[in-house]
Amino acid sequence: MNRQNWKKWLKAALIRSVKTMAQTAVALIGTNAIGVTEVHWFAVGSAAVLAGIVSVLTSVAGLPEVDDTKVYDLTHDN
Repeated sequence: MNRQNWKKWLKAALIRSVKTMAQTAVALIGTNAIGVTEVHWFAVGSAAVLAGIVSVLTSVAGLPEVDDTKVYDLTHDN
């Protein structure tokens, strides 16, 4: 993977990670409490961070937003 693809992958992985963290936090806040003062913020934060880490690790397998595969046509010179 060249430098430009690496930057595209990193940007896409971080955007996906932040979205995952936000979705996790919203889900836990919505199911955990009736009021803002009753939310266990440490649990919400740690679960969101863990979800972000898992998202980045999952992105190592590949991201559909970053197409780093190049299809070669074997019938013509590339």
